[in-house]
Amino acid sequence: MLHEQVKRTLDESQSTPSYWAISIRRLLRKKIGVTCLVIIALMYGSGIFAPLVTPYGYNDQDLSNTKQSPSLTHPFGTDRLGRDNLTRIIYGLRTTVIITVVTLATGSLALGITLGLVAGYFGRLVDTFIMRIGEVSSAFPEIFLVLIIVSTFKPPITRWVRMVEDLVGFDILSLGVVDYLVISLALAIFSWFGMARLVRGQVLQARENQYVEAARSIGASTPRIMLRHLLPNVMSPVIVTVSAGLAAVAGSEVLISFLGIGIQPPTPSLGLMIFENGSISVLRSDPHLLLFPVLTLSLLLFTFNLLGDAVADAFNPRAR
Repeated sequence: MLHEQVKRTLDESQSTPSYWAISIRRLLRKKIGVTCLVIIALMYGSGIFAPLVTPYGYNDQDLSNTKQSPSLTHPFGTDRLGRDNLTRIIYGLRTTVIITVVTLATGSLALGITLGLVAGYFGRLVDTFIMRIGEVSSAFPEIFLVLIIVSTFKPPITRWVRMVEDLVGFDILSLGVVDYLVISLALAIFSWFGMARLVRGQVLQARENQYVEAARSIGASTPRIMLRHLLPNVMSPVIVTVSAGLAAVAGSEVLISFLGIGIQPPTPSLGLMIFENGSISVLRSDPHLLLFPVLTLSLLLFTFNLLGDAVADAFNPRAR
């Protein structure tokens, strides 16, 4: 009799959808969420595969065809050097893809989650030390520290890349690798603390649960407890935060490039395109040079924000 009850209980628990399955199902039922995912996938996909989907190179110049209005051959027109605007916008999306992915992977996810787990699990001096470092780094103006980081790290990284170029015989600097690396590093320094504080708060609550005490009692190691028992239980708010933070990272990259301390020409960037054409005279004479990059950026950030709201609703346990 007892065996049958246990078996029935196990069968019921196995047949009950998991929290992740329910949340993903709720997200896929939201038309706005699915639409945002499709739009972001198309924009990011076009950026990733830019050389395959664009008919021109991003720096191909045609000085006899400068500032051309939108046409069949150039749907978004051409700029002051005769370069195709649609091609440069797509390559600019590739810049946004690289920087947002690298920044979130290294800053929010790798550094933020790791330090948050360590601070929340060990507490006391470790917690105080990590939190004070984060508070000090977030107390300074972001643009000021980005200027310091770029001016400090870009020259030596450039020298190292040139040494590698001499060894392999391939032009790496023209690909914008140094700019991608330095900007991602600068933004990662600012993006980790919010994630670390969120994970720390979740771990402080979860570490007192019975399953953590049971894992300790059977001799489970600290890394196993943190990775197998604590980390999966804090991933829900992490996913919500990452989805909402994509817009912030993308906007920061555009702002830094707009101020002239980010991606450098001729590598395309949406912020750089807005910076080069951000004047009243250009808006009056050749509005397409400014409107298309602005509209692309607005669509991207608006879609990120809508997706963040949809993910937050789908993963909210109180909305069951």
